[in-house]
Amino acid sequence: MSFQEENIINLHIAEKPLTVGEMVVADYRKAEVFRKYGIDYCCGGKKPLEETCRKKGIDPQVVQKELDALDMLPAEEQQHFDEWALDMLADYIVERHHRYVVESLPMLYELTAKVARVHGDRHPELVEIARLFDDVAVELQMHMHKEERMLFPYISTLAANLREGKPAPVPVFGSVENPIRMMEAEHESAGGNMEEIRRLSSDYTPPADACTSYRVLFAKLDEFEQDLHQHVHLENNILFPKAIQMEKGSFAA
Repeated sequence: MSFQEENIINLHIAEKPLTVGEMVVADYRKAEVFRKYGIDYCCGGKKPLEETCRKKGIDPQVVQKELDALDMLPAEEQQHFDEWALDMLADYIVERHHRYVVESLPMLYELTAKVARVHGDRHPELVEIARLFDDVAVELQMHMHKEERMLFPYISTLAANLREGKPAPVPVFGSVENPIRMMEAEHESAGGNMEEIRRLSSDYTPPADACTSYRVLFAKLDEFEQDLHQHVHLENNILFPKAIQMEKGSFAA
């Protein structure tokens, strides 16, 4: 068990079990186990493992066994994002994940439309996949704009000011919890659409008659969803909770 996970566990003694999101915060390798079983550790990461498994009809002991097996392996070098200053983390999310979305959208717009047009008669699910991805793309672009123009600058200024002994900025939105609730709702919406795309595509498995563009599309959609999971995980499970704590004065920058 990692040092970070032991610390989190100690905080939860006599309170409540670790959530799946907290498990991934402590050891990002566990995200791959959750991904294998279709367990949402980002948008739905605030629930404990047993509750999440029961709702999906999965034996929690089977999943826990694989998670425990990771603890027996040598720890891998990983970024401990939970230890980063919040202004640094916000900048990283913009540069790594927001940029990835912006750079990926033109190709995915083209591929979803092209593949649906060419193969939609034989595979009508492609038409629905194209529609769902268009919804995801539109929503994410608006979502990222709001984060970059309003929420992240406030969080970054808050973190920097407290670190330098300056008073916290006065937010125009009342409390950071208000835009965070909106951002989390939008994460859930985009995540739900990507989950439906995964279902319609049989876990991004192209059929035997798939052409190269068809196969590339499914590979890129899979990659896009994986990036979105880490993107949302960093916000929902680390950046947002710490920003709320910081604003309340219970977290030192």
